[in-house]
Order: sequence, then structure tokens, then C-alpha cells
Amino acid sequence: MASDRDILPEWAKPSHYHVSLYDLEFGGGFTYQGTVAINVNITNNAGWSDLSLNAYQLKLHAAELKLKDGSTHESKDFKYDDKRQRVTLDFGTNIEYNGEAVLTVKFQGTINNVMAGFYRSKYKPKGEVPASTAKDDEFHYMFSTQFESCDARRAFPCFDEPNLKATFDVELEIPEDQTALSNMPEKEVKQSKKSGFKTVVFNRTPIMSTYLLAWAIGDFEYVEAFTKRKYNGKNLPVRVYTTRGLKDQGRFALDNCHQIVDYFSEVFQIDYPLPKVDLLAVHEFSHGAMENWGLITYRTTAVLFDPKTSADSYRNRVAYVVAHELAHQWFGNLVTMDWWSELWLNEGFATWVGWFAIDHLYPEWNVWGQFVSESVQLAFQFDGLRFSHPIEVPVYDGLEVDQIFDHISYLKGSSVIRMLSAHLGEEVFLQGVADYLKANQYKNATTNDLWSALSKASGQDVNSFMDFWIRKIGFPVVTIAEEPGQIGLRQQRFLLSGDVKPEEDETVWWIPLGLHTGASASAASLHKVNALTQKEDTIRDVDDSFYQINKNLTGFYRTNYPPERLVKLGEARHGLTVQDKIGLVGDAYANSVAGYGATPGLLALVERFQDESEYLVWSQVLTNIGNVRSVFSHADDISNGLKAYQLKLLTPAVEKIGWDFKDGEGFLTGQLRAALILSAGLLGHEATVAEAKRRFDLYTSGKDKDAIHPSLRKAIFSIAVKDGGEQAFKAIQNEYLNTTSIDGKEICLQALGRVQTPELALDFLSFIFSSQVAMQDKHSGTIALANNSKVRIEVWKFVRDHWEDKIFPTLSGNMVVLERFLRFGLNKFADDKVADEIAAFFKDKDVRGFDKGIAVIDDTIRSHAKYRDRDEAKVREWLKANGYA
Repeated sequence: MASDRDILPEWAKPSHYHVSLYDLEFGGGFTYQGTVAINVNITNNAGWSDLSLNAYQLKLHAAELKLKDGSTHESKDFKYDDKRQRVTLDFGTNIEYNGEAVLTVKFQGTINNVMAGFYRSKYKPKGEVPASTAKDDEFHYMFSTQFESCDARRAFPCFDEPNLKATFDVELEIPEDQTALSNMPEKEVKQSKKSGFKTVVFNRTPIMSTYLLAWAIGDFEYVEAFTKRKYNGKNLPVRVYTTRGLKDQGRFALDNCHQIVDYFSEVFQIDYPLPKVDLLAVHEFSHGAMENWGLITYRTTAVLFDPKTSADSYRNRVAYVVAHELAHQWFGNLVTMDWWSELWLNEGFATWVGWFAIDHLYPEWNVWGQFVSESVQLAFQFDGLRFSHPIEVPVYDGLEVDQIFDHISYLKGSSVIRMLSAHLGEEVFLQGVADYLKANQYKNATTNDLWSALSKASGQDVNSFMDFWIRKIGFPVVTIAEEPGQIGLRQQRFLLSGDVKPEEDETVWWIPLGLHTGASASAASLHKVNALTQKEDTIRDVDDSFYQINKNLTGFYRTNYPPERLVKLGEARHGLTVQDKIGLVGDAYANSVAGYGATPGLLALVERFQDESEYLVWSQVLTNIGNVRSVFSHADDISNGLKAYQLKLLTPAVEKIGWDFKDGEGFLTGQLRAALILSAGLLGHEATVAEAKRRFDLYTSGKDKDAIHPSLRKAIFSIAVKDGGEQAFKAIQNEYLNTTSIDGKEICLQALGRVQTPELALDFLSFIFSSQVAMQDKHSGTIALANNSKVRIEVWKFVRDHWEDKIFPTLSGNMVVLERFLRFGLNKFADDKVADEIAAFFKDKDVRGFDKGIAVIDDTIRSHAKYRDRDEAKVREWLKANGYA
């Protein structure tokens, strides 16, 4: 057994499961009975008397092992190990046997409410609901599964490891007027012994990992389309399932889905391998979506979209999440990582290729600008911490893996893949990926298998230049020194805290330079030196009229230009791409925080962007200046000066863009309008505040329900809550409780976080932890409060004061949810005293399952505290000198 991971004994391997669930309780206890028959291949010459498999929160009734010679052995005892989520079956006698056997286990489980395993989601139905639908006094319920990473064991006893692939037969006993779904199409429906019930039997799955098995039961309806391409002579059915009354909001996802299935079948050179694609909207969901093979499950806001009532930003979200999960049908499902340490293989690739597909469908969205602004910058933020982790990270067991479903696996992973694709060329890169998939289909594979396929396709030794990017922690900053006609380059590890120790700075990354130089930005061309492969180097023949490195931010590193060059690049901004400008601003900000640069340089650079017209560049500017304002919010004079600075920056743009959405206007223009109005209103831009309040009053009074465009709800609600005190707070709370828009609840929670008093912040936190707010949404409101410097301390006080009675009991059933709540709720402070308090509070607590989140919080706060102390006087002086304070 590998010592670096806690796995089941290797002498028993499953090949097939027959899972049967029956006697489901549709109200009250939500228990169910089950039988699983597992074909097991045994290779143990030593003889054995017990057998271990995964089971968690299940009660076993009986277990029988039938050998090929016809003999049977019954388990005499069940030993449960909750910490390792296992059960050991004791057969009471030494069994000397090698070969095939069938293990049959009868068991009982619970359809829980923690969004893991086989669980229930509450909702308020639209229209008539069959009497058999599960319900309590307040809500109706649908049932579905979430098995990744290691929660199939919560639903049935199994060998729950990704490389123990098997085939699955599933049958579910359900009320006659309900619908059951699984990975494969329905094979037959049998009459149940129970009156009013039927048993739905599904076709056998291909060989796959337990975490990809799925089923769902509920009062479902669907919209359907078919692929344009034929698969085995047929156009594949594609469906979006919802609970009754919502199916038409699945049409946008549906339209994307069938096109993307066809597109990926061509890109990967392997036809989609299952006979159907089902997408299911789930009312409570811990992540965004889950790629179960053939039955992909989604949080409602990631798959449903109503052109009349949804904010347009959700159109982008739905399209991308649909593409991401479909990418997994090949990359993850058909070919699966060997162990959770290589989770990035699944998630990093699906993230990159998801955006790749959306760029194909919606070229006008500037997808790669969005990727650089969101994915790359967020990856930088988390990987700039001392407590980051390598993309490929050792994982001991299931509780550890849940914590690496994070920005490093997804966003750094996809950023590094984008860097490699740019270096090899897209066509060569995708050919290598297709070769990798063909060679490893229906099997498990490693990072090295991918590198081998890409090396063969490209004729380059991919492993030699990618190894450190995957297996070493962090990323570099490249600092530039100028001399006439040449530049000196030095790489070192970037840390947000700016205090890299020599032993933390030993990695020498292969860095693709993307150096462009020439008489001007528009005349610049690619320099012949294309990579930095040592700690320091000098590059000659550089035209100092204009040069830039890391063109389009394809390399995953920060650039630290001399201050004078930063000014010149700001002057040349109209000749730069959107990605270049995002990189320029993002790097200037990050270098200020880390101390490689200083905040006045960032402020002077950004001041020039008053005339910017691109949403994605504004998004970067607003995020970074917002962070600067957050860090220095403790000092009133600086806070007021930065507010005046940002207001001056924004005013021409917000006055130019106006309030009205015009026919035929681009998606990005609408996003820019929403972002500028939100920022200007929160800063107190008088005309914006007045118009927002006017529209809010018309809307909430019922005089004009069309006074607020769906894409401006977040902006107007937020401005109203900030400006309108308790009255506006209560109005938005009421909106939250009564909205019928699929994105309405998320938007209301984000707006409610703009409260300005400790009392209202406490009211909001109490509301978040009431039954009115679904478990999946509890972090949404908390993030908004954490981003609000006026009241963020109330989040920490609430966690501290209510850990035992509210926070831990409510969220600890699903560690992913608890970790996310803490990490995003407590990481915005810039005060060592708060960091000390948080560290002291958690010091004696069992933090397994969210320990990495606690380390990230501590590191982030202390880095921002260092930044605040270092730059406070400089920022104050610059604001005074430039007339802002």
C-alpha cells in the first residue's frame, strides 16, 4: 500500500456493481433501504478473514460473499471506522481463495440535507405537484446525488477510489408519478410490490469511477434537443431537466449543450461515448456543477436563464459552466486521474477548454480577456501566498482532497495549460490532448501520460519545462532593469507578503517571455529570445522606444517594470490589447502589495484609464482600486482621498454610458454599464445615487415593476441598501423571500451585504443562518459583508460568538461549504491583531477538513497588514500632492 495515501487493501478490486434502492421515505425521516451486489476480483494468497470497503453514515444489515465455487460466507460482524469512512466485514473464518466473487450487502441510509452523497434539496414548487412528492410543512423536496470527491460511500457501500473503476447497474423504486434519472437511459420499468410505486431499471454504464455515478428522483420535466452530428447513426438526445414550472429556463443551456457536445467530439477526435446527455437543475448544490457521466447536475443559477428576468452576467456563467462540465465527459470521465493528487488534470483542463468552447460559440465576448481578468488574477492571488500548494499535491485521503477543489487546481491549472497551449500552438496542443485521450480511454492516467502525448505531438520535451510549474509551489515575478538597447531580467518567487526567504526561492522556472519591442506599441514585433531559463539574463537588441514582456498575459508570472517604464506603457495603452492592459494594472497592484513596487505608481498608472471603454479592463481597475481602498479603510483621510480619486476616475465613464440598454448592444457593454453604476453609486456619485433611488422606489412601491432592468438589480439594490438604512434593508429582504427570478436570491444577498451599521450586519448574519437561506447560499451574503469595510469585523465577531451554536453545527456536515464560508468571510482584514485573534480561536479546535482555509486566511491578512504599514505614508503623500486629500 502506498504510504503517502490512505487507500483500501489492494487485493480486492471491484469490476461491477448492481445498486438497488427501495423503501424510500418521502417525508419525515428520509431513510431508504438498499442492496448492492459487487463483483470483486480477489488476489490474496495469504488467506483472509475480513474485507474492508468504504461506507459512511450507513447502517449495514447483512453481508454475504459468494465464491465462484458456489460456497458462501456471511459476515459475522461489522466494524465501522467513521474517521476513515470504512466498514470492515468480519467473516469469522480464514478464507483461502483467489478469483471472482460476489459481495452482496443489505444496508440502510439517509437522504441527508448537507449536499453530499444521496441528499434532498428544498424548493417551493410552481404549479400543481403530485401528492407523492416529498415535502414537509414549509418546502417540497427533490432527491439527487453528489459523490465527488468521496461521497458515494455515503449512499452505498463501495470501493470509493478513482482508480477502482467498474460498471454499474442501477434500479430505483419510486412513486408512479415521479421521474427517476441516472447516468444511462431507462432500460425498463417494473411493477413494484408496493402499491403506487414502480421500479426504474437503467442500462449498464461504461466502466467508470464511483464518484461519477449519479441518480435523481423528483417531480421533473424537461426541454429536449438533438445533436447535429450523428453518433452510432443517431442524433443524440440532449435534455435539461428541472422541477415543474422551470423547464423553459433551461433552453439557453440546451442550445449551448448540443453544439458543445458536437464541437468537443471533433476537437478531441472521439465521439461523445454515451447514448444521452442530461443536465439537471438542483435546488441546493455545494459547487457550481458536477460532471456525472451522462447526468450532469447543476446549481440552478449555473444552468437556468430567463432572458426576461435574469441578469445578463448569468448568461455568461451558464454557457461557461455547461461547457466546463461537458469537457469532463472526456477529460475526467472517459480518462480519469489515477489519484486525487492529480485532480488538476480534470479541473485545470476542463476550465481552459470550457473557455475555449465559449470563445468558439461567442467570439464577441472576448473570452480570453475575461479569463485573464478573472481566472488568472484569482490564481495569482491565491498562489502568491506562502501557504499555497503545488498544482499537483500529495493527497492522503478524502477529507484532504475536498480542500484542493480550489483556485490552484482550477485556475492556476488552467492558466498553466493556456501558457503551454500558447507556446506549442493551439493545433499541436489539441492534437496531443486527443492522442492522450485515445491512448487512455476508459482507464486512469497521470500528468506524465499527458506530457508524453504532448511531447510526441510537438517534438518538444514538455516535461522539462512544465515540471516545475506543476510540482513546485508558487510562481515568479520577473523584475526588469533597463540600459540603452538592452534589458536585464531577474526571476524570483512572488509572495504577496514580499518577504521571500532564500530557501523559498530556489526554483528556476522556464518562463515564456513573449517579449515585443519596436518603435511603438503598434509597430512592435516578437523578439527572437523567447524564454528566460535561468535566474538572471540580459537581452540585447531591445528598442527602448517601446517594449513589453508577457504579451497578452499568456505566461503565468508577474512583471515588475521600472516606474518610468510603467508610465510609458500607460501612455501607450491605446496600442495594447485588453489582456495587456489587464496584466499591466494587475501586476502594478500586486507589486504594490508585495513591495516590489509602490501604490503611488499604481494610482498614477490607473489615473490614465479615465477614457477606457472596455468592460474587462474596467473590471480589473475597479477590483484593484477597491482592494487598495479596503486595505487603507482604517485611516479616514486616506479613505476619503481614495474615494475622491476613484470618483474622478469613474465619473466621465458612468456619465457617458447611461442607464438604458439598447437593442443590439453587445454583452460586454451591458456588463460595463452594470459595473460602473454599481461603483459610482457606492462611491456617492450624486446623479447615480438619485437615479438608483428613484428606480428603487418605483420598483418596491409596485408602481413600476419594470423600473429596474434585470442586469441592474445588483447595482440598484446595493446602492439602496447602502443609502437607505433599515427601510431599504427590509425591502430587499422581502424581495429575497418573494423573488421568482432564478438569480434573484443570490443578487439580494450580495446587495444586503452593503449595510452600514453593526446592528443591520448582525440582523443580516442572523437571517443568513435562518432556515430561509439555503445552505448553498450562506457564503454569498457573508462574502458581501466581508468586502464591506464598514461592517466586516461583525463577520469575525459572529463566527467567534456563534461557532458552537450556529456556524459549526450548520455547516460542518459539508466541509467544502464550511471551508469556503470561513476563507471568503475572514480574509479581507489588514490587521495583525485580527489575525492573532483568529489564530488563537482555532488553535485548540479540530480543524481537519478546513485547516488549509485557516492558513490561507492568516497568510492573506498578515500580507495585507504588511502592505498597509509599508505604503500608508506614501499613499497619503501622493493623494495630498495630487489634490485628492
